[in-house]
Amino acid sequence: MNTHRNEHRVVVTGLGAVTPLGVGAEETWEAVTAGRSGIRALPDEYADHTVRIGGLIDDARVDALLGHTERRRLSRSSQYGVLAGREAVSAAGLKPGEPWPIDLDRFVILSASGYGPTEILHEGTRALDTRGPRAVSPYLSIFGATDAVSSYLSVEWGTRGANQGVSAACASGTVGLGEGMRLIRHGYADAVLVIGSEDAVTPQDMASTANMRALASTFNDQPHRASRPFDRGRSGFVMSAGAAAILLESEESARTRGADYSAVLTGYGVTSDAHHATAPHPEGLGARRAMAQALADAGVEADAVDYINAHGTSTRYNDESELAAIDHVLGEHARRVPISSTKSMTGHMIGAAGVVEAMFCVQAMRDGTVPPTINLDDPEFPGFDLVPHHARAVDVSTALSNSFGFGGHNASVVLERAA
Repeated sequence: MNTHRNEHRVVVTGLGAVTPLGVGAEETWEAVTAGRSGIRALPDEYADHTVRIGGLIDDARVDALLGHTERRRLSRSSQYGVLAGREAVSAAGLKPGEPWPIDLDRFVILSASGYGPTEILHEGTRALDTRGPRAVSPYLSIFGATDAVSSYLSVEWGTRGANQGVSAACASGTVGLGEGMRLIRHGYADAVLVIGSEDAVTPQDMASTANMRALASTFNDQPHRASRPFDRGRSGFVMSAGAAAILLESEESARTRGADYSAVLTGYGVTSDAHHATAPHPEGLGARRAMAQALADAGVEADAVDYINAHGTSTRYNDESELAAIDHVLGEHARRVPISSTKSMTGHMIGAAGVVEAMFCVQAMRDGTVPPTINLDDPEFPGFDLVPHHARAVDVSTALSNSFGFGGHNASVVLERAA
């Protein structure tokens, strides 16, 4: 039973994205439903790396949308987050430079990231080592933090609710959405902008993660084939940069200002495996609990789920344990419900992954289309409907989105079509 029926419903009023598939939420969605891959060969500076592919952003297009100071001071991950956040509020009908019909004391911004804006920290270290202390940027301490995006946009827009960073490895974005939902549900905020941003496609981060043997290393000559969740030929995940943003509002706030919304965020579950620094629990116990909590929180029965956007990283441990967890939580329905991994196209955007994948759930409900799992040429789990190769028309009224991460982080959210 949903125990929150007398509290505030949380609706989605705006979406924004900067991804390897496009600059903009709708451009990204069009590419995903077309089954296009955003994975490319990396520049020459990665020539001596074992992994030389990743999901890159069209930075020329990003630069064209930013001011000179933003291009100079903000790290790439923050630039992506700022643009995604601006798109989400604009899509929600909030115009910068004009008064907003929302109480700015009750407008919260959460900035989610797993690795954080590491590029600016790397630059600071190089400057210190090669040119000395006076060469280190005075902005490093501000724009090198996890909350760089939220604090920057709070100043830009004059929002006076909390602005803060959220970090839970690959589950960061979904944790941000869940905590934002709770703030609105329980009356602490009228609106929460959740922005997940990441740029871990850097030489240091790529080397570290490759040395962990977590990255796909067998498709350097065929980047578009490298991310292959649930396929027997998978060899690891593909690191990607980018950002996504979702504006959450109380239904009262959205209705008062006449905002459009098509989806409601109704459930959230978050757990820890307490098992291993990098490997998921082999039986997916923490993932089970996160999904079960999210469904119970939403008051949704397992057989009511119409679509699951899987974490689906394309690593052997994750794919197997996640499907085992889904099988346990959904029972017989697990073999009927469409399950896809959009990381097969976007790659793994780490802290931004949970937000962009929840965005895909909103768009799937809106358009009656579920995105595919591409590169699924030799399925290892044929008993599940993993939507191979092509998008499919499906009437989605309830969707479940999963995010699991290093450190044992597990988070799931339930989204429902607005009645």
